[in-house]
Amino acid sequence: MPSIEKALTDRLLAGIRFVESGLLVLLLSTMILLAAYQVVARNFFDTGILWGDALVRVLVLWVTFVGATIASRNDEHIRIDLLTRFTGERSSRWLDRFRSLFTAFVAGLFAWYSFEFVRLDYQDSIIAFASVPAWICEAVMPVGAGLICLRYLIRALTIR
Repeated sequence: MPSIEKALTDRLLAGIRFVESGLLVLLLSTMILLAAYQVVARNFFDTGILWGDALVRVLVLWVTFVGATIASRNDEHIRIDLLTRFTGERSSRWLDRFRSLFTAFVAGLFAWYSFEFVRLDYQDSIIAFASVPAWICEAVMPVGAGLICLRYLIRALTIR
């Protein structure tokens, strides 16, 4: 029975990785193509998409957070691990656990406060561009930070 559970878990994790990677490719490609179109349209045709620059800024935010969640899935996020170079294996595991818990704590705080920020923009009906509500553009912040928090919390609890 445990092998069936492991196979399902592995498939679920592989699916999440596929969706994250696909979303990152889609967002990055859209951002690059839209920015290039804006440059060409402005320089050669004196035109462009009125809300194109605002959308590119939103896409930068989304690429940043999706990329950060991808980096966190393999613990490839930016970290300071100077102490682990000078400690033994047992102490290194405890430092790694502490680092993961601290990262989860900071990401959790960011998720909470960014959720409050998004909620306020939702309540105030703030528009980002072209009738698109700002909260939709900002929703990646609490979701991304929440995923990072969850990943590092799980990592801290499973370090052996």
